Amino acid sequence: MASYTKRIYVGNVPIGKGAPISVQTMIKVKTTNIDAVLNQIKEVVEVGCDIIRISIPDKDSLKALKKIKNKSPIPIIADIHFDYRLAIKAILSGADCIRINPGNIGSKERIVKIAKAAKKANIPIRVGVNAGSIKEEILNKCKGSIVDSLVKSALETVKVLEEYDFYQIKISAKASNVIETVLAYRKLSKYTDYPLHLGVTESGPQEPGIVKSSIAVGSLLLDDIGDTIRISLTASPVKEIIVGRNILKSLGLLKEGIEIISCPICARCDIDLLKLVKEFEEKTKNIKKYLKVAIMGCVVNGPGEAKQADIGIAAGKGGGVLFKKGEIIKKLPEEDLLDSLMFEIEKF
Repeated sequence: MASYTKRIYVGNVPIGKGAPISVQTMIKVKTTNIDAVLNQIKEVVEVGCDIIRISIPDKDSLKALKKIKNKSPIPIIADIHFDYRLAIKAILSGADCIRINPGNIGSKERIVKIAKAAKKANIPIRVGVNAGSIKEEILNKCKGSIVDSLVKSALETVKVLEEYDFYQIKISAKASNVIETVLAYRKLSKYTDYPLHLGVTESGPQEPGIVKSSIAVGSLLLDDIGDTIRISLTASPVKEIIVGRNILKSLGLLKEGIEIISCPICARCDIDLLKLVKEFEEKTKNIKKYLKVAIMGCVVNGPGEAKQADIGIAAGKGGGVLFKKGEIIKKLPEEDLLDSLMFEIEKF
């Protein structure tokens, strides 16, 4: 939600200059499998995806892109590597934004040709630099520094676009290493006011990937760096969106849906709190209104420890209490705790 960056639009989604942080993911099936792609888009939209990115590796994918675009409820970014002609044709097929990788897209002339097509279509270009595909000459100039190479590669490509009078740009500079990623974005933010797309590339399987991404993306957002995010996991795109939105919620950058405050469980807990929380998550997964809800396993400390919650329950042996803003309003038997909580939430 950086206020100092320029404003661009991907379809109808604003990015930069204080716009809400948009959450993206990428389709994880073959682009040519149109039904499967549309199903994944439907699934991620249901959990709050703002923008979808689709890989375009060949001509058959281009044909599919046009059909997908006609049915997608959210903007589509066409992800292009190596062949600049695919980027131009993806623009003609209706893509809302083009992502190019400076490490493999080719010469300055090719980048200019893409820029001409994007300018005519009035869509932005993401200059997406990855640590694993930086040009050797840039690495050599930067004496092997991944951080400096990421920044230099991005800014050199931006300069080419600006020379052609193209300014609808956003930038990413991702590594699989958390520290390199954070340092690259911090440095990049000092040299440019274009919107920045945050993420840790190839962050790995679900659990370690969530940790790496949360540290990197969260720390940058706390520095007021970043305008749109993608959590890259070897996992479902639905999971990527959920994690991304939870990062934003934890930083107070997204006020939507239920934020759960729940204790980690200790010897004082006399209820199956894990089961209770899971049931509550399932019952409230489609609620859009923002509420802080506490589910605590101890009636002694629960209400006091969760004063910041709008409403909550604290369970004890055989029963518990319902409380609002830390104040107990009702005592309940154990079997009524969840239903009573849901009833009060519906009243909000």
